[in-house]
Amino acid sequence: MQTRQQQRTALITGASRGLGLALARALARRGWNLILTARDEQRLRTVRDELADITHVAAIGGDLTTATHRHALGILAQGHAGLDAVVNNAGTLGPSPLPELLDYPLEDLAEVFESNVIAPLGVLQAVRDELKPGARVVNVTSDAGVNPYHGWGGYGSSKAALEQLSAVLAAENPALKVYWVDPGDMRTDMHQAAFPGEDISDRPLPETRVPAFITLLEGDLPSGRYVASTLAHVAVEAA
Repeated sequence: MQTRQQQRTALITGASRGLGLALARALARRGWNLILTARDEQRLRTVRDELADITHVAAIGGDLTTATHRHALGILAQGHAGLDAVVNNAGTLGPSPLPELLDYPLEDLAEVFESNVIAPLGVLQAVRDELKPGARVVNVTSDAGVNPYHGWGGYGSSKAALEQLSAVLAAENPALKVYWVDPGDMRTDMHQAAFPGEDISDRPLPETRVPAFITLLEGDLPSGRYVASTLAHVAVEAA
């Protein structure tokens, strides 16, 4: 049995589905305590009930773009012996089908940046006092943040901003490990929304990307940008 001082705790946003859920399941099996949040409170409760049989789980539903919810996460984190990791996985695609930039409703673009850039930083500000020395901060990004894909200007530019934010965060906080990670295409609800009506069954499931994230969370790689597929050769062995 791990002592309270030995226990590792991770805060995962967007934990009710997709990559966030897959990672929460994997960390639970590896003995991590979890603080989970997502907008879909009903699905989040189902996840909490599932994983509570494996590890300690605290879950609170809400919208990360609101200061009230981020503050609630900070209060919840205070009940643990510090945070070993924060995974900013939650985000939004924006309008579907994806509009070209000259047709992009600016109010929708503002919401995309609010969800994908400002909210992740707000989460970190809310829990900053609970971060242990050497804590891992993982910001989930996208290749759309570095490549100019047609129609992906809104989402991609928000991820480009998140990448720069992450790089500066790493420079300003050398006591932390800050990673911005491109998981690659996955078979998720968000990816389906990006390609409405198309068959995306050829995309890999989120579970296939989890070993790369485990490598970052449990390894000792330097802060920086990583692509999940390139981490396969250094993946931490499953417990």
